Amino acid sequence: MPKASPDILFSVITPSRGDRPRALAQAVASVEAAVEFARLRAGLDPARVEHLVGFDGVDGARPASAPASLRFFVLPRRQGASSGFGNHIRDALMRAARGRHLLLLDDDNVLTENALASFLPHVEADPAADLVIGRVDTSRAFAEPFLPRPAPAGADAVADAVRQGNIDPLCLCLARELAVVRGRGWADEGGYESDFLNIRRYHRRARRALRIDDVVGVYDAGRGLDPEGLNARQKRAEQAGA
Repeated sequence: MPKASPDILFSVITPSRGDRPRALAQAVASVEAAVEFARLRAGLDPARVEHLVGFDGVDGARPASAPASLRFFVLPRRQGASSGFGNHIRDALMRAARGRHLLLLDDDNVLTENALASFLPHVEADPAADLVIGRVDTSRAFAEPFLPRPAPAGADAVADAVRQGNIDPLCLCLARELAVVRGRGWADEGGYESDFLNIRRYHRRARRALRIDDVVGVYDAGRGLDPEGLNARQKRAEQAGA
């Protein structure tokens, strides 16, 4: 298992089905934009950020233009599974990551331009802050425009955020040591339920968790960019040629 490199601060983890090339290209571009914004606003060296994309059982389409920090992995799908909901891909990429902190970006979501700059002062100023929770724009998918919802007056804001239906992996910046060592990686807890159950475990094992008001991602930003899916089109073309 690779150890976190002191030179790489952030690893962005992206599981991909491999059939949403436009959405994936948009997700990759959002990481590049966030790196450039953090360079200009906070002095972050772009060499301290890497982006890992793992394809789920297929050698998916890759963006025509990709930065040197982007690495692709083709990971086998579990026998008999049509989709692993990204769980085994996320786990494998967490273990392959070299950064001290992880961001979890699915291929149909995007980071906001300010995402890395928003997380940076917290992870640099407080080494014990191993779980930072930002807000995510969910207006494209849900009636609730942002998650987590505002905490009630007097409530523990972090504990309130870590509730079923109130948090998404896109909200998180977490220490790799918390995720991979204390948190045992990203466990397959049964489909979509895995998101909350893994986040809850990280929260319980975090040394220090904090919540920020900045919006760090847009959920479902890639919706409609690949309406049919590349694999479906390829399958039809093969059938037509048979």
